[in-house]
Amino acid sequence: MTLKHSLLAGLLTLCTSLSVMAAPDINGVKIEDNITLAGSKLQLNGAGIRYKAIFKVYVAELHTTQKVSSLDELIAAPGPKRLSMTFLREIEAGPFGKLLTRGVEDNVPKNEMSKLVPGLIRMGDIFTVNKALLPGDVIHLDWIPGTGMVVTAKGKVQGEPFKEPEFFKAIMSIWFGPSPADFKLKEALLGQK
Repeated sequence: MTLKHSLLAGLLTLCTSLSVMAAPDINGVKIEDNITLAGSKLQLNGAGIRYKAIFKVYVAELHTTQKVSSLDELIAAPGPKRLSMTFLREIEAGPFGKLLTRGVEDNVPKNEMSKLVPGLIRMGDIFTVNKALLPGDVIHLDWIPGTGMVVTAKGKVQGEPFKEPEFFKAIMSIWFGPSPADFKLKEALLGQK
């Protein structure tokens, strides 16, 4: 190998190493490969953009302790889990909360809905209080075993945790159920794309 080839090979190796070290980016949102939640290290399961018609609404990320490829696997996975949404455009929080409720209604059997109503009302209140979600605002939906689902919006924990695992599953069905809000986003979050 000539000196020129050795330098070129070294430069290529350096460039490859740098690109591997840099966190991926989706539409200007930095995606972390690993995060720590409640003392557990979580890995990126998948990430993608939520579209509404032609508009980019938010970048979503799913972090888990192990790879999952379905709603049932997500719920069964041990340890904490995080679904994050980083908003790309301004939206009114109240209507967004109503869309979440509709997403649950689209994915949960009717006979189970009555048990979810108190939690859905609380979720609606969280979004009503926040008024608007601006570009760069982040919402985390964290499942922490022994605590429940903790909702963080704009860096602040929103009220008490939702303790019921059934409620967490119903909320996750918005993204991972049989009628998700965005099929392409579901595939991206489950690492199928």
